[in-house]
Amino acid sequence: MVVFCFLVDQKRVVQGSKPAAGICSRCGSGASVADMKTATRFCYVPFYWKSYRAIICTFCGAVLRSYR
Repeated sequence: MVVFCFLVDQKRVVQGSKPAAGICSRCGSGASVADMKTATRFCYVPFYWKSYRAIICTFCGAVLRSYR
């Protein structure tokens, strides 16, 4: 009997941020512009990276707008 187990996850890291004008549409808190890095991992080994800039909420962490 052969069993395949795929352990794939995605980790999102904020590398740097600065305040931005505007508020979050979900919770009403402030927003900030952040440089984001997303790493897709298979069995805890990263095999794909993507860097982009996004506007995120400072309280709930929701991505309000992304610039890829």
